Amino acid sequence: MTHPPGQPGGGGGSGGGTTGPGREIQTFQFGDLPLRTVMVGGEPWFVTADALAPLGLNRSSLAALDDDEKGVQSLYTLGGYQQMSIISEAGLYSLILRSRKPEAKAFKRWITHDVLPAIRRTGSYTAPAADLDELEVARRYVLALEAKKAIEAELAIAAPKAHSWDTLASGDGDFSVGDAAKILSRDPVIAVGERRLFTVLSDHGWIYRGGDGRWRVYQSAIEAGRLSELPSSHYHPRTGELVLDPPQVRVTPKGLAELHRRLGGMQPLRMHEQIALPAP
Repeated sequence: MTHPPGQPGGGGGSGGGTTGPGREIQTFQFGDLPLRTVMVGGEPWFVTADALAPLGLNRSSLAALDDDEKGVQSLYTLGGYQQMSIISEAGLYSLILRSRKPEAKAFKRWITHDVLPAIRRTGSYTAPAADLDELEVARRYVLALEAKKAIEAELAIAAPKAHSWDTLASGDGDFSVGDAAKILSRDPVIAVGERRLFTVLSDHGWIYRGGDGRWRVYQSAIEAGRLSELPSSHYHPRTGELVLDPPQVRVTPKGLAELHRRLGGMQPLRMHEQIALPAP
């Protein structure tokens, strides 16, 4: 793991739980379990051990996170400064999606309804809103709105790129089940569509249907490097609340090669040829 982007491994300052100027640990309670948070680069990060506990996960789950979703930070504790593993908000959502514990849903709601709103009311941990004058509250509210609009603008610019081949597949990336079916069907002896490929994956014991009827990936298939899950979410059109959707099943190059072999493919896999994409 590395330090979060733009942040040093350690920090100055002492006392009061600070990890450096403008950064301070804040602890929330999920029942009897603490969740320590710290602002890094203007965004909330979470102490990994605290996030794993209510989800019933262990540190092996961190292997599924991207490098920019995890890091190490020097945080002040009662025993002095300690190097502690932390994860970003996106990394936390990814772990929630991987949890099989019933409490994961309540934990997600607590994060989105209590923890993050409490953090973003002020944009930092330096002072609660009650201690701010009306002008400062209004200023921070405007800054929060501007930040939200900036993120929405970046997402709008990035959306068309999702239709490019570079995004859908590369030698180092993975594939949606639909695109994996198209690649496999390039072999004359294989005729498989998206629906049938889902059935094939289920028959091989790589995926299963969750309680909501949506496909989920077995952890064994992830650990074997055959499949991955892509966390997905959307904002509720009426409330603006972030809603976590079921993760998307993705086929890795290793999984694609094994499927090609199991389905009796005769020709070499051609993963780098462009796939016909639907119009945006």
